[in-house]
Amino acid sequence: MTPEPPTLDSQVEVSPGDWFRLWGVFVRYWQSILSSDFAKKVLATYATRILLMGMGLATTVLVARLLGPQGRGFYAVAVATGALGVQFGSLGLHSSNVYFAAREPSSLDRLIGNSLVVSLGVGGLISVTTAVVLTVAPNLIALRGTTLGLVLIWIPFGLAYLLMQNLMLGVQDVRGYNVLEVVNKALTLVLIGALVVAGWVSVASFFAMGVVALVVTCVLLLTRLHIHFAGLPRLSVNLFRHSVEYALKAHLAAFFCFLVLRADLFMVQHMLGPEQAGYYSIASTMADHVSVLAVVIASILFPKLSALPDIQTKLQITRKAVGGTIMLLFPLLAVASLLAGPAVHFLFGTAFLPASSAFILLMPGMLFLGLNTVGVQFLNSIGYPKIVVIIWGLCSVLNIGANLWVIPRYGIRGASLVSSISYFLAFFFNIQVIRRTAVGIGQATIQA
Repeated sequence: MTPEPPTLDSQVEVSPGDWFRLWGVFVRYWQSILSSDFAKKVLATYATRILLMGMGLATTVLVARLLGPQGRGFYAVAVATGALGVQFGSLGLHSSNVYFAAREPSSLDRLIGNSLVVSLGVGGLISVTTAVVLTVAPNLIALRGTTLGLVLIWIPFGLAYLLMQNLMLGVQDVRGYNVLEVVNKALTLVLIGALVVAGWVSVASFFAMGVVALVVTCVLLLTRLHIHFAGLPRLSVNLFRHSVEYALKAHLAAFFCFLVLRADLFMVQHMLGPEQAGYYSIASTMADHVSVLAVVIASILFPKLSALPDIQTKLQITRKAVGGTIMLLFPLLAVASLLAGPAVHFLFGTAFLPASSAFILLMPGMLFLGLNTVGVQFLNSIGYPKIVVIIWGLCSVLNIGANLWVIPRYGIRGASLVSSISYFLAFFFNIQVIRRTAVGIGQATIQA
């Protein structure tokens, strides 16, 4: 006799033993994940990032309270200008450094030599060009005098820091990477605190302490990297040529991504003034903090995938990483949204409360940006397809174009919403590329 199908009134009894067995499966699943070397490195790096966030948050609160919304706005524009110069001058070599150091650890001395030449040469050229442009068009960015000079000094050293820091990831010296990150942030905070005690409170003096900390950390980075190779750093034109072939695609994609991430701050400052830029900088800084888990996972995932020869294995690991990211990141962002108002009030004071609504509207975008950051490492590890560059280019054009209309009408809330939409579109299209690649791999396997 065929058993009757269950009806809506049917009840499925679940015994306590079933719940215990289900819990046991869940525990064993996470134990198997957490016992892996990859998970240990992610957890160590994430713990370091939480510590860094605490120090960075302390620095942000200190700067905001002492300088006020307008001073914070000028400070944020100075930091963003230096970061934009570094991002533009890296030529994508920060990605190729990880890629080649993971694939060919013996090339480290040549990668360091090439990185130092690029930092001083290209970074110096960008600083000079920036000075000329702002002399001809002084109203383009609200930076003047000493602060502008410090930004120009910051660019080549920031570039050296970025390139050598990624070499640390390439050789999978995660511990050294984490320690030097802490040194950089802690030294900046200590030096700014010393200025406050001495009574030297200004945008220029605070930014100068960041420059000093950056120079010191660059020296320590070079010393740490020297453990992994013999002799002195040297140039390699041949390796540089291969690096550039990979890096140019990464550079364009990273630059367009950076525009999506930071162009809105410049547009808010230009259209609404430094006070609104101060509010928006708080919202974007807090958003960066709560989404850092995805960045950590991606930073450890990329050298691991790059060192693997089998594409099918890369794809399987990427799928697991993306699944784990959404399980961890979604509840974190949801809680952050609920606590946004009280957190801003407690940390920055009543004057900065307008930042909380902008922060909440950034949260959906941070989820999709985080998933994209992890998932796209698969594409990065197989040679960086050109379509990734095209996707970020289109998203940056959409972001800037929409903000031209939205910011004057809806202010920083509109800028946050446009950013979230841009991040979703980047995630959606990159996932389609990964799926198409997976289908191609499956078809090739069947034919073989």
